[in-house]
Amino acid sequence: MRFSKLLVVPVAAVGLLLPACGSSGDIDLGCPSLGGESDLNAKPRDEVRDGGNLRLMMSAFPENFNNLNADGNLGETTSMLRWMMPRAFVTDAKGALTIDKNFFTDVQLTSTDPQIVTYTLNPAAVWSDGSPITWADVKSQAESLSGVNPDFKIAGKDGFDRVEKIERGVDDKQVVFTFSRPYAEWQGQFAGPLYPKSVTADPAAFNDSLRDNIPVTAGPFKITSIDKAQNRITLGRNPLWWGDAPKLDTVTYSVLDDAARVQGLQNNEIDAVGLGTIEDVKVVYDNEGISIRCAPGLSFSHVTFNGAEGSLLADPKLRVAVAKGIDRQEIADAILNQLVDDPQPLNNHIYLNGQLGYQDNSGVVAYDPDQANKELDELGWKLEGDVRVKDGRRLELRNVMYKSQSWDQISAIMLDNLQQIGVKLIVEPTAGQGLFKDVINPGRFDLANFAWAGNAFPLAGLPQIYALKPEVEGNYGRIGSDEINALIEQTISELDQEKSRAMANQIDKLVFAEGFSLPLLQSTGIVGVRSNLANYGAAGLASLDYTSIGFEK
Repeated sequence: MRFSKLLVVPVAAVGLLLPACGSSGDIDLGCPSLGGESDLNAKPRDEVRDGGNLRLMMSAFPENFNNLNADGNLGETTSMLRWMMPRAFVTDAKGALTIDKNFFTDVQLTSTDPQIVTYTLNPAAVWSDGSPITWADVKSQAESLSGVNPDFKIAGKDGFDRVEKIERGVDDKQVVFTFSRPYAEWQGQFAGPLYPKSVTADPAAFNDSLRDNIPVTAGPFKITSIDKAQNRITLGRNPLWWGDAPKLDTVTYSVLDDAARVQGLQNNEIDAVGLGTIEDVKVVYDNEGISIRCAPGLSFSHVTFNGAEGSLLADPKLRVAVAKGIDRQEIADAILNQLVDDPQPLNNHIYLNGQLGYQDNSGVVAYDPDQANKELDELGWKLEGDVRVKDGRRLELRNVMYKSQSWDQISAIMLDNLQQIGVKLIVEPTAGQGLFKDVINPGRFDLANFAWAGNAFPLAGLPQIYALKPEVEGNYGRIGSDEINALIEQTISELDQEKSRAMANQIDKLVFAEGFSLPLLQSTGIVGVRSNLANYGAAGLASLDYTSIGFEK
């Protein structure tokens, strides 16, 4: 399953953060110090009252409700769609997979040579318009993501470019995939939303039919109203839902600026928000009726470099020199102070700290301003006043990011760091609406700050983000090499997990050496929630049960 983009910090790919059991000062979060945990105020269904409205926030309206589309591949959109759309697997707090029996009764790797996967859909599963969910929906989505037709503006291929044929099984509720090349992360191919055939059958529908709404869904909830004047999206119960009846009546998403997030929780206007800084935590820490919940996060923040042909940072040696001028430890200390015992930057693009496979591969971009100055001199970038110049071109870098307190802090540190090596940083905070569609996707930046969010399939993002190919998908900096491409192909074809992890770390070393991007921070996974909200909060790697979320009796 491809990674999704998130706008805010700090939130991460997959893996485990080690939050402090007891922070310094007056704040004692009591967060778990070991991975494999969730903090959801877990309650049995009979202790959750029927009815109620859960109030959540987003930073912008979805650019596209098709999460498979490049414009719709946002973490916030992904989170909202999980209330409404089918998927093949759910995970527990340790990341172990279980088939989501609401939608699929069986998913089997029925052969390894060739690789064959057989999906069997739940006979009761229907779309919200009453039509059955069938093999044709699964087949259509797989074909739309295969890359065969470049008119589909896809966020990632999800391994469907490796599928040779798709066949109807014993009936319309079964579909059989035969692969031309092995795909290691096959269980992640439908770990995200499955759409009806009407959305994925042709490029026009795929790219544009869900820009303003998503009329056909299949989960316990569906969209009942979209009010852009009030900046609000409301989900209500799906009357055709065949599973356990949801406890909540409605879920309301309000679009809020970052500055209004925590205040909205404090003022009882929303029921849950991420708490990314110690300042956020302090605001709500002693508020009656608010609990702070924390578990390993699922995202990581980073700096993406624009290395496209003709860009200011097209030279990988220049990108690496600039990277050496950014003090990631200072950033970790500033953002994570009191949130974790020992603040550390993230030192891997693929695995998170605490996840099997994680190792520090960041030595090539270790903070060293003296070395950065030396390398910039050698590359012909000479100081003229406070800024380096080469061939009449000033080393001035546009840094775009979502406007939030955390990113403001990070960009201020980066500005000061880079000033010391003669690089001028022009900080451009941007509203969430249109940030990816209009700025990052088309490459209108020198540096871009955002976060990648993922799931329990870390290798799935390799071809999406780190491969260099004609279509951008998630490689917004247009950076890569034939060597990286070839190693990605080998890695995602390797079904031996130990071997694939070793190869993935070789990719990570090459990615660092290219000056592709700088991982910054792994998510703390800290969430402020209404204290009586059950089965919701800091999920870590675990999937939520959207029918059991509600307020205690």
